Amino acid sequence: MSDWTRRTFLAATGAGLAACTSHPTGLTETPAQAIDANVQAALDQLYATVPGTAELGARSEGILVIPRIRKLGFWVSGAYGEGALLIGPAIVEYYSMSLAGFGFTFGAQEFNQALFFLTADALQSFRVADGWELGVDAAVALPRRGVAAGLSSGQINRPIQEVVWGQRGLIADASLVGAKYSRIIR
Repeated sequence: MSDWTRRTFLAATGAGLAACTSHPTGLTETPAQAIDANVQAALDQLYATVPGTAELGARSEGILVIPRIRKLGFWVSGAYGEGALLIGPAIVEYYSMSLAGFGFTFGAQEFNQALFFLTADALQSFRVADGWELGVDAAVALPRRGVAAGLSSGQINRPIQEVVWGQRGLIADASLVGAKYSRIIR
């Protein structure tokens, strides 16, 4: 796929997912406040349900939390979500995550993702980089429970730990994916 085609596909997939799955915020709630609330709820759920993550969070230089990522696929898949980067208890930047994949993918799911940056160098590299990551993803999500396993190039060479939790939906997925994390203004 050429760069133009890949970017066009990512933009179209992200826009379509956002249009189909977004919900209006309250009259007094700004987009940043909505993301803040979703990130805090997701982080509380992560620490309460996945053993060892609170300790991992305490050791981390920063945590990127993307709650409510929605993924749809029928051979070609796409996903989109918005979240925030926390350094200590403070939210310092907002990010979107767009994912495009090709392979055996059928269904839809919603899940949460956290990236734990274990060194200052890894955190700084993420903040100044374009954010592309290429990996192989294999997952099965069933209503009310999910199992996910995967290998990504980012986890092999950098001290960044990824945790995916709270999978909901019905999807079978074994695909080559490319994810992009982009800083957004909210």
